[in-house]
Amino acid sequence: MTRPDPFRWISILPVNLWLWLWVLLPTLLVVIVSFASRDPAELIAWDFTFDNYTRLADPLYLQVFWHSLWLAGITALLCLLLGFPFAWWLARLRPGPRALALFLIIIPFWTNSLIRTYAIKLILGKQGLINTVLLQMGIVETPLDLLYTPFAVVFGLVYILFPFMVLPLYSNLEKLDHSLIEAARDLGAGRWQVLRQIVIPLTMPGIVAGTLIVFLPAMGMFYISDLLGGAKNLLVGNVVRNQFLSSMDWPFGSAISITLIVLMGLLMLAYFQASKRINRAGGIHDSTL
Repeated sequence: MTRPDPFRWISILPVNLWLWLWVLLPTLLVVIVSFASRDPAELIAWDFTFDNYTRLADPLYLQVFWHSLWLAGITALLCLLLGFPFAWWLARLRPGPRALALFLIIIPFWTNSLIRTYAIKLILGKQGLINTVLLQMGIVETPLDLLYTPFAVVFGLVYILFPFMVLPLYSNLEKLDHSLIEAARDLGAGRWQVLRQIVIPLTMPGIVAGTLIVFLPAMGMFYISDLLGGAKNLLVGNVVRNQFLSSMDWPFGSAISITLIVLMGLLMLAYFQASKRINRAGGIHDSTL
């Protein structure tokens, strides 16, 4: 029988305490509050109820959820379509230029995303960079209304979250065995067949991970919707913020937050199931090239 390693338990204990105090317990508190009622005097009335969750079926909140899912889905899709070729190019660079390119991708993380969002307002405004170029080139006669539109929200989300898609894709593409691609081409496979039957299956964990990392935060970045989208382009994060800070309805805000956590859990479960299927299949479909 092996004796327990004291150093292992001592090194893990601070991490466990941190997770219990600042992750598990606050989340458990939010779960408990989501089943409470609103009290104008004391914020929360401790009587058990499901009303906060049934309120989510209101058409107004369902519309906000659907709008958030739609914008987050478009953002994830655009990040994937733009990020996959970029990550492929990045993985095939020589070590020197690759390190420089990775450094340039990571640089935006050094600047607060709120400041970068204000910079986007300067680009998309009626007197911003895009309208100025279009007017000087004679493409348009009057400035375009780019701000306070769904386009502006998606533009901001893609700009902020693009590195989160590139890095998981690059991590998988860098490990890709290119001898499989060469063998497929020797057997007569075209570029589309190689991409569909070899590259995409082998990089599916990175695709799913990048999609999750982009999709879930995109639903909660309320400041991007506030600054770029206006009142008609609310995200779920805006509703949560309003319930806690404006309406002072903490139980309902907690219920929305728990719903997002459950959605995240379901998406993570789908990710693990996809990874298991890929590992079980050996990463490549059995169909002939």
